Amino acid sequence: METLCHRYAFGDVRELLPMLRLPESELNRLRRICLFGQRLLDLDAEDFDMADAEAGGPEYTALVDRARACRMPQEPREVNRGALSSLRPAYDLLLEVVRARHLRNEMASLVATVHIIAEYLPLLVWEAVWGHAADPMRIDDNVDGADSVFGQQDVTCGHNRTDKGATARILRIDKAPGQGWRTYLDRQHSNVAHALGVCAAECRDKCSVVTRLPAAVQGQLAERCVVALAFGDSGVIKLRHAAPVGHGFGVPSVEELDETWQHTREVLGKRGGLAESILADDGFCLPGLPSLLTALAGTAIVPDTLLRDTAALTVTKLHNATVHLREAA
Repeated sequence: METLCHRYAFGDVRELLPMLRLPESELNRLRRICLFGQRLLDLDAEDFDMADAEAGGPEYTALVDRARACRMPQEPREVNRGALSSLRPAYDLLLEVVRARHLRNEMASLVATVHIIAEYLPLLVWEAVWGHAADPMRIDDNVDGADSVFGQQDVTCGHNRTDKGATARILRIDKAPGQGWRTYLDRQHSNVAHALGVCAAECRDKCSVVTRLPAAVQGQLAERCVVALAFGDSGVIKLRHAAPVGHGFGVPSVEELDETWQHTREVLGKRGGLAESILADDGFCLPGLPSLLTALAGTAIVPDTLLRDTAALTVTKLHNATVHLREAA
């Protein structure tokens, strides 16, 4: 089981636990930790806020508290704003999940994770300016006011129809019931991210969402959002269409992923002024990805250790439980 833990096979470990013939209370603690680990690997973020976290012990509670920083609040007025306050912890976890999927040779899941990274990249860029990741409870102060057409059906706005619908929705979603709020997060927050990328990088007639900012900040936003949008349209993202969730019913091989990622790096290196970052050899399984995210965020984005620490805690709990079982016998 220890090997399975270190390969992050938490679901498999959970299924094998009854073989240990442990007391039910100990089994329940181990099941809880394994379920948490599997949710981390699956990026099931809405369920990171595990009920009765304290029942798993202080080490487990500390892991859950760290994971909560990556979670989207499931009600409009939750006190803990999680990833709406900052996407940086979520991106640290996303990098760790990319590395874990690479270790497990799960290329389809890896590409799906990279797709999530791409969807919210413009928000990671804007967070450095706003201090939040387009939190609907705070965004009014950043996009309202004179000469702003954000969220309006204005012909001068560079947003497409989908983006205009999402930007209009974010301005009133704080008044929606919980289900409407969750539907917005599921379906439209990534569209708001794309819209803000367009605001900074592509709009030909910029409104006060951008022009209210100092010229140096506008230039930095434009440079970074050009790369963020290009990442979303890059070859590595298009690989997802070759996965079972797409139309080809195939899965990209490691070699295909490596080749496509190298091409993506070369293309992105020609956009904006971040070539040094994207072409950096930082030792990651997709070389240059942490360096690129760090450059876009304006602060360090590095692989988290949540999965690794959860695996280590599971191994420790398994070891302690089996020792006690032998001693009792």
